[in-house]
This record gives sequence, C-alpha cells and structure tokens, in this order.
Amino acid sequence: MSNFRHSPGRPDVAGFYDPRTSSVQYVISDPATRRCAILDPVLDFDEKSGATATHHVDELLDYVAREGLFVDWILDTHPHADHFSAAQYLKEKTGAPTAIGAYVTKVQALWKEIYNWPDFPADGRQWDHLFAEGDPLRIGEIEGRVMFSPGHTQASITYVIGDAAFVHDTLFQPDGGTARADFPGGNAHSLWDSIQAILSLPDETRLFTGHDYRPDGREPVWESTVRQQRETNIHLSNGQTVEDYVSMRNERDAGLPMPKLLLPSLQININGGALPKPEDNGQRYLKIPLNALTDAAWD
Repeated sequence: MSNFRHSPGRPDVAGFYDPRTSSVQYVISDPATRRCAILDPVLDFDEKSGATATHHVDELLDYVAREGLFVDWILDTHPHADHFSAAQYLKEKTGAPTAIGAYVTKVQALWKEIYNWPDFPADGRQWDHLFAEGDPLRIGEIEGRVMFSPGHTQASITYVIGDAAFVHDTLFQPDGGTARADFPGGNAHSLWDSIQAILSLPDETRLFTGHDYRPDGREPVWESTVRQQRETNIHLSNGQTVEDYVSMRNERDAGLPMPKLLLPSLQININGGALPKPEDNGQRYLKIPLNALTDAAWD
C-alpha cells in the first residue's frame, strides 16, 4: 500500500497493490470532509482450489476505518478480465452505492451470448448507478467528471477527480506501455482515441493505472503524470501516427495469451461483482465455455 498526501482541494490517493493479479485498488478521499470512493476493489480468488477470500479488500476497509473516512461510492472502471470485483462485498459492508459506465450494457450483451445466459438482464441493473460521458462525480468538496475511454473494453471509463485521473487499463506506467485491445469488443483504434483524450488533460494531472506488471522486476508503481506519459511512454513517445499505433497494438496483441482468469472473472464482473447463486446443494459454480475464444494465442 502507498499513500500520497496532497494539499486541500486535491484528493488523497491510497493505492493497494495485489501481486497475485498485478492489480491496484484505490481509496480516493477528500481530506477536508473525509468522504471517499473505493475504486476497482479485488476479491481474492485462487483458481487452483476455487477458493474466494477478502484479504486484500479488507485492507481497504481497515484503511477507511483507520483514517476515519466515510465511503460515498464503490466505483468500477470496467468489467475486469483478470480478477473478481469485490464491489458487492463492499456494498454489503459499507452501504455505499456501486457505479460503472453506462456502456457496460454492451459488454453484458456480448458475454451473455458467450455464456449462453438468455435470461441474464443486460441492462446494467446490477449497479446502483450508470455514468454517462461527462457526468459529474463529487467526492466531498472535490469535483470530478467521467470520461468514456473505450478500446480495452467497450465499457471502459476514466474518472477525473480533482487533479487526478484513474485511467484503468488504458495506460500502464511509461515503461509498460499501453493496454491490450483484443478482448471481445476491444478495438485498437478506439484505444488510441481514448489515450489521446487522456493525454489532452493538463500536463501535471496525476494518472493512476489499474495494473503494474513490473517490467524487469522493478518495484510496483502506479502513479505518473500526463507529461511523463506523453514524453516517455514506450508505445506513444516516438511520434507514432494512429496507423502506426494500431498496427503495433494489433500485432502485439495477436501473440498475447488470454488472461488466465478471463472466463471465470467476466461472469462475476458483468454481474456487478455478485458470485453465482448457490445451487440446491448450497454450492456455487462457475461456468466455463469451451472453445469460445478459438483465435486466442496459447502460452
């Protein structure tokens, strides 16, 4: 966990790194009012045993209690492909509403077909609020807004809160480049456009990423600035055109295996982080479609 303290009017940002999934969870708070939002919380899952746990998300709750914070929002940036969302667990613990971008319905419609769930409600009702492009988002006295950022997924959004932007899986740290765009519904051209919109924010805007894969084994890092990304990101800083970027992204993605938790996690995450209902024996079961992603690279 790392905590970044800033002057009033700018959010305090505490990042919590999960080494199992290379994910970063955030608590974003207003130091003046002690109101906060929790962003992209991770529910622990061991794919070998099928066990779930709340070790990492409980660290967030401990931090919230220790700092005397009140949770106003539980925010998702998109339905994740590499970990389970803990949004429903946090809602049960805090009573705070859950939210995601309105285009989650596109992702739900796509994956309900893959999972053969004809009765699955693909209208976003699994969250308490769906954000549209440009919608305001206030945390305490700090004003923010929502930017649509499709490309990695159809539903991806960026939360701009004060001088900070939470860019999910669109950008990584400058030495890690940018996100893949080959998941069902992804698009490299849309990703380029989303990145350019993020890089049009003020130079000193703090950017917080959803993952850090620790190139060359360095320590995990998840904060940068717009200026740093524009000048040093290995996928963006060499004067690429959109054509160059799309070609690079598509070629690179073609050789990447799918995340190991893609098929387990999407059925949880398009359902707002709710686990499958127990069957008549009291047990919950995941559903894994075979050969649904036939063009995926093997590792």
